[in-house]
Amino acid sequence: MQNRPGTFGKLSALAIGAVSLLTLGNSANTRQDVIVTAIDLRSSDGTVLACLTPSDGAFPDCGEDDRSQRRIVRANTRVTIVFNDVEPGEYAVSLLHDENGNGKVDKALFIPTEGFGFSRDAKLRLGPPRFSAAAFKVSSEAPVYQTIRMRYLKR
Repeated sequence: MQNRPGTFGKLSALAIGAVSLLTLGNSANTRQDVIVTAIDLRSSDGTVLACLTPSDGAFPDCGEDDRSQRRIVRANTRVTIVFNDVEPGEYAVSLLHDENGNGKVDKALFIPTEGFGFSRDAKLRLGPPRFSAAAFKVSSEAPVYQTIRMRYLKR
């Protein structure tokens, strides 16, 4: 077998090119899904309104933040909500069990009459928790799973 000049160089260039393409393909997919499971809903009436936001100022209702994602799913005693293609960063999730389907938080004397929940099971403190109490990290490594227990202050 003859050793042809330049053959090794061509093979090396092809191998480097293939590795580069594989690396580019992996680095382009830096977004992940955030999968939220809401548990302990008291009924299957209405819907669950969900907000995923990277913004302290848009928490807990997503406000007018274009970076936030909103979802509405049919209620059940347990529901799963998927936020697709979330960029790496810090986020918080809030949920509302909108039992009557009017699209807003119903209150009696400033107390919510419908269920709610927050990522990291953040607790209420004279109002909704701070963003920092509910915040979690999303990386490019793997999907993020959050389980949120719904709470009801009025029966």
